[in-house]
Amino acid sequence: MRIVVLDGYALNPGDLSWDSLKKLGELTVYDRTPEAEVAGRIGDAKIIFTNKTPITKETLERCPQIKYIGVLATGYNVVDVVAATERGITVTNIPSYGTDAVSQFAIALLLELCHRIGDHADSVLAGDWANKPDWCYWNHPLIELSGKTMGIIGYGKIGQRTGHIAQAMGMTVLANDVTKYPELESETCHYVSLDQLYQKADVIVLHVPLFSYTREMINAESIRKMKDGVLIINNSRGQLIAEADLRDALNSGKVGGAAVDVVSTEPIKLTNPLLQAKNIIITPHISWAPRESRQRLMDIAVDNLACYLKGEQRNVVKV
Repeated sequence: MRIVVLDGYALNPGDLSWDSLKKLGELTVYDRTPEAEVAGRIGDAKIIFTNKTPITKETLERCPQIKYIGVLATGYNVVDVVAATERGITVTNIPSYGTDAVSQFAIALLLELCHRIGDHADSVLAGDWANKPDWCYWNHPLIELSGKTMGIIGYGKIGQRTGHIAQAMGMTVLANDVTKYPELESETCHYVSLDQLYQKADVIVLHVPLFSYTREMINAESIRKMKDGVLIINNSRGQLIAEADLRDALNSGKVGGAAVDVVSTEPIKLTNPLLQAKNIIITPHISWAPRESRQRLMDIAVDNLACYLKGEQRNVVKV
């Protein structure tokens, strides 16, 4: 049985092993696959893995022998799941592998906004401290988080973990989610409406999935409801933000700073409005990428396929 991984480099640039997947079939791994070459590289393989390479209805029509598609990520919008389901193809994804890594990175983005550690370290290495008349200096305003309020939009596993860290730093958490868990509420954590969150939060963190009703939820209208100087963190999905609106709010000072690990089109285009914004930190979609979380992803992907081969369902995507 042939197994093809269409774009394995992001998951495994060389520091992990594919051996556990090799035990399940004849494995071919491509670092990257251009869209025009997808069907050709799949060939007669029945088992396909993809991270960001699209598997379209047209590809499925050209490769009718496909029986299983494993998405090497949580989001599965790269696969036409409806078309796959109509053909009896099993599609799986990888939920909950990066909870700790993603929440940790959200806090790292926030702390970088508050202290600009990278900029200050670069300044010292450039000789600036050695040439100062005073024993210390700072190039940016520094922000203490204790006593401030964090609003978290999307209070699932990742949002809850971020909230726990925020509370440990002395912050109050305002949570917004369709599903509420009353047992999580306390003196320092409360569920609120979205408008209440916008009005009261000093920091807003996005941990919500991309749905039609969350697309560009951070826009000129919602930003007007926020506190002046609010900080915005997004390491969920870039399409949650109307980027031109956020650029304008950053440049006007309405938003005091933003840090994002995701943008609307990736890799980022040089025309992205956020590249013309003040007080912005942009990282290249790496919240998920610690070796530990990538190994966990690999292990779950292998387990998903092993279960399928035994006639069991594990992390199967339902339409």
